[in-house]
Amino acid sequence: MHSLWTRFEVWLAEHWPEGLASLNAPATDEQIARLQEALGLTLPDDYVACLKIHNGQAPNVGGMFEGSEFLSTDEILAQWTVWKDLLDGGDFVGIKSDPSNGVRDDWWNASWIPFTYNGSGDHLCLDLAPHVSGSSGQVITMWHDSSERELVAPNFRSWFDSYLKRVFSGDVFYSDEYGGLINSEDA
Repeated sequence: MHSLWTRFEVWLAEHWPEGLASLNAPATDEQIARLQEALGLTLPDDYVACLKIHNGQAPNVGGMFEGSEFLSTDEILAQWTVWKDLLDGGDFVGIKSDPSNGVRDDWWNASWIPFTYNGSGDHLCLDLAPHVSGSSGQVITMWHDSSERELVAPNFRSWFDSYLKRVFSGDVFYSDEYGGLINSEDA
């Protein structure tokens, strides 16, 4: 994880210094433990390793991940709590999603841990309760207004590595107009 972040930080320094400056200090063991206790779940080792390098980014700076904020431990819990309150309130009773193979057909599941946020209720999540054909820790999409739940990667490290390849190839780039990193198809 360190080598991936080092390469990304070098790229950010050249292409988006403000984005580099927005990255938070490493999460402490206490911050990670508090998050896991509040969630009632153990986060995957590859994601914990990421948090121990950068505990997300400062809010309202611009999207680190294709227009989406890289959430800190506090913001993960805040976003997760919004969805958990809706789930506990019965808002999703009888509503199913249209998932990729390996993802449950829930509209939202308390074991889906958001690690990005686009400001409109959409996330990339770590899926810690996959369908039997999936794998714990896989990365999935969770769009608030779409029933699709896409399996994006088998784990966080694989997702992050793939994302950085897209950044380094120019498929994802910094846009002044959008104030963050965006997919070239969205420009």
